[in-house]
Amino acid sequence: MTSKTLFQEALHKSLSYEEYRKLVDNLFEQGQTTGPNQSEKMVHYTGLNIQRMQKWEKRYAPAPGSLEAMTSVRDEIWLILTEGWCGDAAHSLPVIHKLTQVNKSIDLRLVLRDENLELMDTHLTDGGRSIPKLIRLRKETLEEIGEWGPRPEPAQNMFKEMRAAGVPHDEYTKALQLWYARDRGKTIEMEIAKMVAEAKV
Repeated sequence: MTSKTLFQEALHKSLSYEEYRKLVDNLFEQGQTTGPNQSEKMVHYTGLNIQRMQKWEKRYAPAPGSLEAMTSVRDEIWLILTEGWCGDAAHSLPVIHKLTQVNKSIDLRLVLRDENLELMDTHLTDGGRSIPKLIRLRKETLEEIGEWGPRPEPAQNMFKEMRAAGVPHDEYTKALQLWYARDRGKTIEMEIAKMVAEAKV
């Protein structure tokens, strides 16, 4: 299947940010989450992520310079592979949503990773299906022009180092959540603005 066909299929199933939030909220209220793994742990993660998204929706405000950079984008679709249980996505999605709101030429669309594994497998990180993964597309042609994710570079480096050192999953997850809380979305914002600026060169 061609990349364009994969993008078309994913976009056909895609959600707006608001639709995605409503989906995750509704599933959690029913004791469920997105994806095939409906374990108690995954549902618990989803509840935590709803709280995190609500926090960033209220507290995060982009810097004027970053908003100005976003206005240069013309006629793009920003397609994000994600899941409700993903802790990294809970911090990134509200930031990306607020950044794209300033420019109606950016159509932000979200799709569930586990419903789009063929597409996910064309955008692996170190061989893994890591999310969130943002894919930039030209709206008219669906040509891919860039990607971001699954984490800001400092967080990704910390993740790699801790895993290589054999740090237990729960410990490095807590360390990442603390990093996000202290960073307050600024590194995500900076990297997205830089990605946009570099595309103009």
